[in-house]
Amino acid sequence: MVETLLFTAELVEEDGTYKLVVQDVVRDTVQITPVPKSAVDKLPTFLSVLSSKLGTTPTRGRR
Repeated sequence: MVETLLFTAELVEEDGTYKLVVQDVVRDTVQITPVPKSAVDKLPTFLSVLSSKLGTTPTRGRR
């Protein structure tokens, strides 16, 4: 099985503010969106719920 990287996403904190940086690797574009701290705090819960709805197991780290 060959994996093809389509997007990367990073959540960045700078001086107490957060931004989500998403790179579309195929189209070579980047979108940056401010993210409120309340959303950052809920991210682990959101990912857990998403994984359970999709029937997947969350992974840790990069492959």
